[in-house]
Amino acid sequence: MRHLPYQISYAVDAKGGGMTDDSTPRITALTPAQAARILAAAGQRRITEAMVKADIEAGAPANADGTINLVHYAAWLAREAAHGD
Repeated sequence: MRHLPYQISYAVDAKGGGMTDDSTPRITALTPAQAARILAAAGQRRITEAMVKADIEAGAPANADGTINLVHYAAWLAREAAHGD
């Protein structure tokens, strides 16, 4: 099994809400740059921040603040690949 060079965790505070410090990205609120780094590390293709931003402009889901939910984005990418786009 191939391991990523860093770990992504989702910490939970005492009230059950998602909380992380600045060094741990939340997979539900990644910047395009963070998403690009994670996807590039997980696969064999070069992924850039500009490519992620272009996907958002093409209809990829994004949060109101411009961040990306990695699960939603990955599902969008899979749908696009299935349609040959």
